[in-house]
Amino acid sequence: MTSSQPILVSKNPSVATRVASIDIFRGITLAVMVFVNALAEVKGLPWWTYHAHAQEDVMTYVDMVFPFFLFIVGMSLPLSVAQRLKRNPSFPRLWIHVILRSIALLVLGLILANADNVDAARTGMNGSLWGLVGLLSASLYLNIYPPSDRFPRYAIILRSLGMLGVIADLSFFRRIDHDGRVAWLDFSYPEILGLIGISYFAVCILYIPFRRWKWGPLAWFLLLVAFNALATARVLQFPSHISLYVWPFGNGAMPCIIMAGVVTSGIFIGNATRPDLHRVMMQAIVFACLMLIAGRILSPLGISKIRATPTWSLYSAGASVLVFALLYWVCDVRKLTGWAVLFRMAGANGLMTYLLPDFWDFLSVALGLTFLGSHWVSGWHAVLKTLLFTVCILLLAGGFTKARIRLQL
Repeated sequence: MTSSQPILVSKNPSVATRVASIDIFRGITLAVMVFVNALAEVKGLPWWTYHAHAQEDVMTYVDMVFPFFLFIVGMSLPLSVAQRLKRNPSFPRLWIHVILRSIALLVLGLILANADNVDAARTGMNGSLWGLVGLLSASLYLNIYPPSDRFPRYAIILRSLGMLGVIADLSFFRRIDHDGRVAWLDFSYPEILGLIGISYFAVCILYIPFRRWKWGPLAWFLLLVAFNALATARVLQFPSHISLYVWPFGNGAMPCIIMAGVVTSGIFIGNATRPDLHRVMMQAIVFACLMLIAGRILSPLGISKIRATPTWSLYSAGASVLVFALLYWVCDVRKLTGWAVLFRMAGANGLMTYLLPDFWDFLSVALGLTFLGSHWVSGWHAVLKTLLFTVCILLLAGGFTKARIRLQL
């Protein structure tokens, strides 16, 4: 999700077209994310509509949303790196881009994770207003501005203002910690965006130096699966004692899923040519089935998103491959994309779509708009409200996309 860079294929390498299934895959994942996040506040629904608890050896469809984001990051990574090196073959510039993208995701995640902890008396604003200022400032910095002959430097000015706004917002932050002391940001949980940024950086460390090795991504994937299994089995103890900021690989689960996306990207996209469809589909299905079988074999180690077990990562990655293969066949082979217009526009503006529910939450609380939050909060009426909210977010994201207001890291 971190990148809305187009994935390009063509029979003629000099002619590039966008793979619709990537945007649609991303858009569907975002739509499910918006739906399940809002659904988490609804009471009285079946157990499988919520995240499984840490102590349970089970996973629901809700537990697969985050892995689908990670998988999309991996799908986009090889083409993003190739396009950037084609524009500028400087590896220092590439690594600066990777580091800045990771930091940007981490900062966005920390804003979202810390908004509820703001001490209004010491900060001068409540958490919703603080979060809103942070997201608006970040959006000014991350927005893609069209060129202007009349005001050629306006984009630099607006981005600079956005950067200063983020710095000021973070500087003002204060909270009260568990010991009653005044403290700054809580870095313990950087939210989903922060976790994606850290895992993206970890996979770049492995992928970029070995990107020309055809079997490199698959080899790294297998090593990450083995590492995840050994860490979960407590054969390797150190991942549980080292911060992600020091050891971005964690226990291997999140980088493993991203690397599965890198492998899948190589299967479907390869060397910027369209390979034989039957061979590609068979390779993808075999890869997915092997992951599902491996997940079943490793299930004695537990099945849990919270514990990031290998079965969770393998089941999620296997399902991601199968879903993408289906979308690729429907959307890029059969050219049936009319049904997914909203998903496609939302997926093409992924970061904006991701942040829109947070913008709404911060804005509604800051303005005292509590009606939706206090009505239809249980049962299937609440499910319908949540579904309508999801559609509204997709429509709004599509509107921003049409208006060429896009956020990109």
